Amino acid sequence: MDFDLAPLLDAFTAMPKWEIIAVILGILYIILAAKESVWCWVSGFFSTLIYTILFWEGELLSSALLNFYYMGMSVYGFILWKRGKGSDDKHLAISSWPLSKHLFSIVTGMLFSLVVGYLLATYTSARLPYLDATVMVFSILATWMLAQKILQNWLYWVLIDIAAITLYWSTGYYVTIILFMIYVILSLYGYFSWRKSKEGL
Repeated sequence: MDFDLAPLLDAFTAMPKWEIIAVILGILYIILAAKESVWCWVSGFFSTLIYTILFWEGELLSSALLNFYYMGMSVYGFILWKRGKGSDDKHLAISSWPLSKHLFSIVTGMLFSLVVGYLLATYTSARLPYLDATVMVFSILATWMLAQKILQNWLYWVLIDIAAITLYWSTGYYVTIILFMIYVILSLYGYFSWRKSKEGL
């Protein structure tokens, strides 16, 4: 992959204002989620609303549909975290999945990614359909895990964000690449923050 910095520098000098807003809201979403703040879902809703429009116009169809899904999950996550299912009925408790459930989820996710990628490649004008589909499928899974407060969702996000960086570099969303680089760092922060909270440290 060619990591010429010129396109990135050019992008910073001509950043679309809506992409800037979406990036800021996206970063705020991750920070608030790592802190278990219910308001992360409000920030996430508006960030993904903007990205739904941007990606649709850029013919990244899976990414556009994915962000539309994120909007719905933002509402679901807000309600779930607000209502809470913790033992003290004040907050949703952080939990973990066993290895067998992770293996099942990964294998199933890969199969769905192949099917969706094939459909996109065959019936749409989507760019990089298989990579786009893989990011979409596993992002759907990881977002659901986040809403359920499954600790390992953050590790899924690290890998998803790295794949997304490759996708957006190839399709010219250079400012969004910076967002996803920050997402990788914040996902690691979120994982260790949640693990500490789960262990009661």
